[in-house]
Amino acid sequence: MQDLIIKKIYIDKKVRNKRLTKVILGRFPDIPAETFNAPSPIYNELVEKHVDPFLEGKKVLVLSDFKGDFLKKCPGTKGFICCNYYVLNLTTNCPLDCTYCILQEYLKNNPVLKIYVNVKDALKQVEKIYRENKNALIRIGTGELTDSLALDHITGFSEILIPFFEEKKNLFLELKTKTNRIENLLKYRGINNTIIAWSLNPQSIINEEEFYSASLKERLEAASQCQQQGFKTAFHFDPIVLYKGWEKDYKALIKKLFHHISPENIPWISLGGLRYRPSMKPIVKTRFPTNKLMTGELLPCEDGKARYFRPQRKKMYELIIGWLREYDKNLNLYFCMEDQDMWRDLFSDLPDYKNMENELFYRV
Repeated sequence: MQDLIIKKIYIDKKVRNKRLTKVILGRFPDIPAETFNAPSPIYNELVEKHVDPFLEGKKVLVLSDFKGDFLKKCPGTKGFICCNYYVLNLTTNCPLDCTYCILQEYLKNNPVLKIYVNVKDALKQVEKIYRENKNALIRIGTGELTDSLALDHITGFSEILIPFFEEKKNLFLELKTKTNRIENLLKYRGINNTIIAWSLNPQSIINEEEFYSASLKERLEAASQCQQQGFKTAFHFDPIVLYKGWEKDYKALIKKLFHHISPENIPWISLGGLRYRPSMKPIVKTRFPTNKLMTGELLPCEDGKARYFRPQRKKMYELIIGWLREYDKNLNLYFCMEDQDMWRDLFSDLPDYKNMENELFYRV
């Protein structure tokens, strides 16, 4: 796995004396650091001076507090079923650089790696949700606005979150990643309330679309190590990409997965086809001029996102579900952002998405 190199660090004056700020700065003794009162000049300089401010922003680390709600419901889209879990945003932006990533558009005006150091405030919000829902199973993930583990060797967030969640029997933490950054995870054994999840694609897609991420081999070896430590491991086939020969590649990928991982220790696997907002196309074209990911025939759907035609998606899912079921017919599978008809066609019924956690956790 190839790491991006941090070139500059900016520190909000209000957090320069906080413990986590000092810990992070200690990991970069040779990197220049400056304090600031307002971050907007940092963002403006990146946007105005660089051809690819999003990539350059990944080399700039900003440490600050976050004043809003750390914990939010996963943002679903109109007409498509959402897994209804919570997202905990401790970091904004990601050191990986996937061609299809929505953050290219979402963070185009503030494209820095931002780490929030007031983690205690985040945990208070999680504690509140826990106390208000003691009889419900709640899944909380940290991988919406970043990769959950890509910066963990810098932040140590997993070492804060894992013990916190382990004390609360109905709270489950999902750390979702495309990396093999598991150094901090290997300090634990027999953890029940943290699931380590990997996004998977064939190596050809990783090479062409998922820059600075771990190889497929590195991801599966990391997952195997975590499983040996007693962690449950989940997997996300998302986005599934169609291309000439995709069937052979995804079938081989699934074979490799179960060569490394025992299916009884997989609480869930999600499936989701490639989808994107039309406004993403010019951004991707500018940043990756030779990329052909968004040049195929995709149809705008009810939520405004482009997707493969429904018959293509159905065939794609049917094949992948069949290959997965060959290894364990009882695997807990679900769709990410698919319509009701697709659920009915391939899973016979709709999930109780308001209580999706109860359906997902029957194998945890």
